Amino acid sequence: MKPLPLRQTELDSLLQKIHLHVNSAPRRGQVATYIPALASVDANKFGLAVATLDGNVSSVGDAAEPFSIQSISKLFALVLACKTIGSDLWIRVDRMPSSNQFNSLIELEIESGKPRNPFVNAGALVVSDCLSSRFVQMESAVVHLIRELTGNPEINYDRAVAASEMAVAHRNMAAAYLMKSFSNFANPVDQVLKAYCAQCAIRSSCIDLARGALFLANRGVCPSTKKVVISPTQTHQVCSLMTSSGTYESSGETSFTIGLPVKSGVGGGLLGIIPGYGAICAWSPSLDQSGTSVAGLDALQQFVAETDCSVFL
Repeated sequence: MKPLPLRQTELDSLLQKIHLHVNSAPRRGQVATYIPALASVDANKFGLAVATLDGNVSSVGDAAEPFSIQSISKLFALVLACKTIGSDLWIRVDRMPSSNQFNSLIELEIESGKPRNPFVNAGALVVSDCLSSRFVQMESAVVHLIRELTGNPEINYDRAVAASEMAVAHRNMAAAYLMKSFSNFANPVDQVLKAYCAQCAIRSSCIDLARGALFLANRGVCPSTKKVVISPTQTHQVCSLMTSSGTYESSGETSFTIGLPVKSGVGGGLLGIIPGYGAICAWSPSLDQSGTSVAGLDALQQFVAETDCSVFL
């Protein structure tokens, strides 16, 4: 990957260009309607932020507005599991891509209750189960980690969104009980599922998420505090999983068109890592069929095209 030869003014100008491009393009996709609390989100919202290792942040649009980060929270839960559980985590969850949707039960049944990766819902539930064995309130531990990484003590989960998700969590409950039947689920299903829904209901902004992910661009070290979050090896593993599985069954296409480790969420967020440089986060609620922000993908693709920052270059 080439270093980005961008001064702050150049970065600001590039984000404005991308913002103009996104706003002038026809809106495609639709907001997540299967979670009632997300169905009323304004589909025209768009934010984009880039945080760099030297402490600068450039942003445009609605980048400072908190939104429901949904499955982007799985990334931070995985990091917390890497910190507290280590390599034992991989006894219970695999590291393989999936060709099925994020909430599919097909592979889970075939593969004896071991989820394909920690980003599909079944895998994220196993991570939540592991963390529930370590923390009295797993969801609060994830919130605390995000607050620490972003430097924003106001970040929290939205109780109304969490309750809305819990009310329609039938497929997640089925996955948890299926894994329990294969002895791959230790805690009470209702307890873990409630914590998992709260974790997914965390609200944050593009600016905070870009700042909070900088350690993944810096060999696992938070650049603002100099604290080691995870080891370089674990950083490699997490970013590899983002590349292979971060947008579920569309991850191959995302890698092909963008070429960065990314993680999506059905709240419309898309978080990308630029190793050695920084992190980029887009937010636009209209999603494609895999649950990834259409405008977010477009924005990240244009950013990479303009800067040659693909990890494969």
